[in-house]
Amino acid sequence: MWTGKYVRSPLARSLFQNMVSENEGAAIETQEWYRCGPDLLGESVRPLFVQSHLDSGTKAFLKRSVDKSGLLFTQLYHSFVSTFLSPLVSRTSINGFLGRGSMFVFSPEQFQQLLRIDPDWSAERLLDLGAGDGAVTEVMGAHFKEIYATEVSPPMKWHLQRRNYKLLGIDEWQHTGFQYDMISCLNLLDRCDDPLHLLRDIRLSLVPNTGRLILAAVLPFQPYVEVGGRWQRPKEHIKVKGKTWEEQVTNMSNEVFQRAGFEVEAVTRLPYLCEGDMYNDYYVLDDAVFVLKASEDRSESA
Repeated sequence: MWTGKYVRSPLARSLFQNMVSENEGAAIETQEWYRCGPDLLGESVRPLFVQSHLDSGTKAFLKRSVDKSGLLFTQLYHSFVSTFLSPLVSRTSINGFLGRGSMFVFSPEQFQQLLRIDPDWSAERLLDLGAGDGAVTEVMGAHFKEIYATEVSPPMKWHLQRRNYKLLGIDEWQHTGFQYDMISCLNLLDRCDDPLHLLRDIRLSLVPNTGRLILAAVLPFQPYVEVGGRWQRPKEHIKVKGKTWEEQVTNMSNEVFQRAGFEVEAVTRLPYLCEGDMYNDYYVLDDAVFVLKASEDRSESA
C-alpha cells in the first residue's frame, strides 16, 4: 500500500518516491488519500478535522499529469536535460527551466472548505512562502487583492513574475512595514533550517486577530535541509512524535504549534501531488494541511 511513510531519505523525498503507475492509478484514486480515523486524533484536535474528498479539481490535475507523462519525446528531452544539469543546479530549478514538476496541494473548493469561506470571499494581502511556479499560489490568490511570494530558485522566480506576483526576498517579507491577511507555508517547514523561528516570524507578520496561516506538512515529518548539495539535519530540529498520521497531527497541534504561539483552527488530510515523468504518471505524498491562528496568550515556551 502506498503511503508517505516509505519516504526514508531526503533524496527519496526530493524525488517523491511514492510512485503511482498508470496501472495502479484507478486503485490509488480512492478515499485512502483522504482517510482519517477521527477516534485516533487527540480530543482537542478531533472536532477540528475537516473531511476532504477527491474532487473535480484534483481529477483535472491528475488527467493533465497523465497526458503530459505520455508525451514520449518531450519526456525523453526532459530526462536528458535533467541528467545533464543535475550536478550543477537544484532539481527545483531544473523543473522550473523545463516547465515541469508542477505541484498540487488543494483545489479551490478544498481551500474554501478548509477555511470555511465563500467563493466570493476576499481579503487584502496574501504571502506565499516558497511559492515554486505559483500554481498553488493561484488557487489562494483568487481571494486576495495583493499577492506576495518568496522563492530562491531563479527559474521559479521567473514563473512567479510572469503571473505578476510581487516577489520578496527571504529576509525581506518580515520587514515590509505591513502585515498579511494570510501567509501560506506549504511543505516548507521540514525543509527549513530554523522552523520554529520561521513560525514566530509568520505569527508576527499576520494581521492581528483575523490573520491566518495555512500550513501543509508531509507526514511522517522528516526534516532535512540541503547544504552544498548534501542533505543534513536542520539546526533547529523539530521532533514530531507518533507513528500514524493521526498521532503526528495531534502532536504537531498540541506541542509544535503551541510552542510557536499558534493554535489549530482546522486540519484536513490531502494528497501532495506532483506531475509525473516518463516513468510515472504522477507522484504523491501524504499531507496534513492546517489552518492556524495566533494564540491569545501568544505563548513562546521553548
